[in-house]
Amino acid sequence: MSTPKLFSPYHIQDLTLKNRIVMSPMCMYSSNEQGLVKDWHLLHYSTRAVGQVGLIMLEATAVNPQGRITNRDLGIWNDEQINGLTKLVNHVHQHGAKIGIQLAHAGRKAELAGEIIAPSAIRYNQDYKVPEKMSLDLIKKTIKDFQEGAIRAKKAGFDVIEIHAAHGYLVNQFLTPLLNKREDSYGGSAEKRYQFLKQIIDSVRDVWKGPLLVRISANDYHSDGNQPKDFINYAKLMHEQGVNLIDCSSGGVVPAKIDAYPGYQVNYAELIKKNTNIATGAVGLITTAKHAEAILKNKRANLVFLGRELLRNPYWPRTAAQELGYEINSPTQYERAWH
Repeated sequence: MSTPKLFSPYHIQDLTLKNRIVMSPMCMYSSNEQGLVKDWHLLHYSTRAVGQVGLIMLEATAVNPQGRITNRDLGIWNDEQINGLTKLVNHVHQHGAKIGIQLAHAGRKAELAGEIIAPSAIRYNQDYKVPEKMSLDLIKKTIKDFQEGAIRAKKAGFDVIEIHAAHGYLVNQFLTPLLNKREDSYGGSAEKRYQFLKQIIDSVRDVWKGPLLVRISANDYHSDGNQPKDFINYAKLMHEQGVNLIDCSSGGVVPAKIDAYPGYQVNYAELIKKNTNIATGAVGLITTAKHAEAILKNKRANLVFLGRELLRNPYWPRTAAQELGYEINSPTQYERAWH
């Protein structure tokens, strides 16, 4: 039979993914105060590589200590963290997968002792602290932190970098009119609210020539917030800056009730893909191979990101291949069981 779209190679710049299955970035909260890779990370990510996932995205990795969601987040803010990340990259590569890292800053959603920061002094809810409004100098320093994180990611050997601009974390906070009430060059119009992300992309692109992704929250789920159509223009701007693919998620900006059902965010990936020249990734309760295959064949997205399903079944690619009547190569050690 012909190769299912799900198992066809995908090319991003000079990088070739063996299939279109991507492990979505998911926080493990399993590091330590120093933000170092632990044994859990080596086991967790390598198992999905053995399971034949094409691209494994590392969890949100903080570009500075203040940018962690919790004090158990991975970090990429100093050179001592590079060795563990390099070891993790090598483990994943040994099993034929590619690996990316998500550079992140939690902003007002940080659950840490001490001061937390945001574009404006608006807290998430009553359980969170009121953040400090960022000064222009702190904005510039944070942009530099993303750039230095990219330099370390390159040294560690990552194949892909993703900028985390979703789920109500710092970059997303600048993008949304619900949280960005600034009256300087970083707030006001949509163009000004984009400046923080724009400058992060440019600073990362100055030091990183490989595939660059951005994860967005395409819907704030609030009538006064960003709507999916707003991201068509943002996506065009990102494409002009050299972003290769937009990973289309949603929510997390403000507390909201979301009607989550299988594929509930695929429309966002499709909207951006069909109205711009940029590739997209679809994510959101995608659990079956036939659903993933239909998304790709109907040209609604270029890649399919799986989260919870890969937590339940690290060998989901094998399950998917069986569902599609297709045979994939197994690890040599597992041949007696996979075929």
